[in-house]
Amino acid sequence: MTSHEDAVDGADPMSGADPMSGADPMSGADLGLLSPMQSAVGETGDAAVLAAMLEAEAALIRAQAALGLAPRQAAEAVSAVAARAADFDLPRLIAGSGSGGNPVIPLVEELRRAVGPHAPHVHLGATSQDILDTALMLVAHRSLGTILADLRAATDALTGIAAEHRETPMAARTLTQQAVPTTFGLKAAGWRKLTADARHRLHAARHGLPAQLGGPAGTLDQPGGLAVLAGFAAEVGLAEPVLPWHVLRTPVADLAGALAFTAGALGKIAADVLVLSRTEIAEVSEGVGGDSSSMPHKHNPVKATLVAAAARQVPALTTVLYGSLVAEDERPSGAWHAEWQALRQTLRLVAGAARNTADLLAGLRIHPERMRDNLRLTGSTGSAAALVDRALSEE
Repeated sequence: MTSHEDAVDGADPMSGADPMSGADPMSGADLGLLSPMQSAVGETGDAAVLAAMLEAEAALIRAQAALGLAPRQAAEAVSAVAARAADFDLPRLIAGSGSGGNPVIPLVEELRRAVGPHAPHVHLGATSQDILDTALMLVAHRSLGTILADLRAATDALTGIAAEHRETPMAARTLTQQAVPTTFGLKAAGWRKLTADARHRLHAARHGLPAQLGGPAGTLDQPGGLAVLAGFAAEVGLAEPVLPWHVLRTPVADLAGALAFTAGALGKIAADVLVLSRTEIAEVSEGVGGDSSSMPHKHNPVKATLVAAAARQVPALTTVLYGSLVAEDERPSGAWHAEWQALRQTLRLVAGAARNTADLLAGLRIHPERMRDNLRLTGSTGSAAALVDRALSEE
């Protein structure tokens, strides 16, 4: 077990790549050059997953020790080693994960070596899926915290925008064509409703993220059984499941649904901003950034572009997560494995979309005079102002 700071992020046992084979450890690394629409990389990267797996292993033996099923000295030793995730050789673990098809197998071997005489008490009653599922739920829980904070900021910004522009007239557009008058406040109130809906869905999904502990065949075949499960869930701070969910992937499907909705909701806001910021419309503009490499006069809506790009990628990834519901037997071959990268990428994309949306709205420039110029219609804005008030009265 040696210290390694430069992890090859994004490598996985299905890739066939050997992270130890190249002279330059960065030559095969994906550091985000083509992923400007992503965020929460540190919270979802290989180092974070490793730390979460170690956290799960330590939580398991602490739960067992609390019930007198493992020596307290063993629990203390495992917890101390697990707290030093940076001491584990991540490239070695990546290389070793190919032979068993998951990273838990080589991790348990290293953890047992590191705790010496306490090795027989490591990983007792658990299977690889218990540890990795729990770790990924921990990663998701932490990532959702960041996403929810950015969505809160977006909602707050839209509360102010909707109130300020409650009666600012603009043209409504239907099927790409200018239609009848509305107000920008009503449009912003609609955006706000979407961010609030996304927050509610993500809160519910986050609250329900469960620990996983079923043993080799989902029968919880270990001393203490249900009591160990309850203690384990409490130790990691996740929900206690009614049943092991090795092949009952409801938690992942619920999470996928909430993330897909959030991506779509933020994508709708981005799509509107992209239309309204066109040169010939120019009713809004982004406050910062957006330089062009070849046309200095341009001010590109970069934040909205990145959100729109993320929103287009998430549905395909969540399709993979939903597809993993079709899992055979008591432990699946392939369905579970297919989830890992899809879930990580979905979390990163939605985190990036939430961060970029919050930044976009914080600096959004609104041009009421252009809205009036483009309107060039007579007629009432109807009940738009009253609808804004109604929308802002809801959380």
